[in-house]
Amino acid sequence: MTTFRWTVMLLFAVFTVVGTSDSGLAAENAAGSPARAYFAGGCFWCMEEAFEKVDGVFEVVSGYMGGTVKNPSYDEVSSGRTGHAESVEVRYDPARVSYAQLLEVFWRNVDPVTPNAQFCDHGSQYRAAVFYGSDEERRLAEDSKRAIEQSKRFATPVVTQVVAASEFFPAEEYHQDFYKKNPIRYKYYKFSCGRAQRLEALWGKS
Repeated sequence: MTTFRWTVMLLFAVFTVVGTSDSGLAAENAAGSPARAYFAGGCFWCMEEAFEKVDGVFEVVSGYMGGTVKNPSYDEVSSGRTGHAESVEVRYDPARVSYAQLLEVFWRNVDPVTPNAQFCDHGSQYRAAVFYGSDEERRLAEDSKRAIEQSKRFATPVVTQVVAASEFFPAEEYHQDFYKKNPIRYKYYKFSCGRAQRLEALWGKS
């Protein structure tokens, strides 16, 4: 865990238990079982915010994927010793938003040319990755990565991983919807981390 992230957690984390919103549950239940997609893009608080803005996404769960330890804690993952990345599970309605569209959202919210880091957070636990769950998801993810590489947008290689999904472990409750429960504290972290500034430099204004 970076010193900055740890400082924010110590000063500002609020342990509030909040479940899925009633509206989110109602929409999800009406549509039946949602599809699930998995991504890592550094701070999972920020990836939650990005995907929950998408029409057709019911809910985004912060968690951990890609490691070797069963049911890891935040402290274990942020130490960098478990192999996990901070990740999100995106629960969505494929009739309203496609996996390809989710990939577009993903790319626009990560730094694809910096290995084992995203913005101010450094270490393999903050790596960017697409965790595919099927051959079709793998094809779409690899095609989208190849399209970015062929566009010659960046002078350095795209290092974002496209790897098979493994078991997803939800993060502790106080991490879920952190950006909603602690908006001032979250905005302080996001701005100070330089996320928005770097994304604009990489991708232009959204």
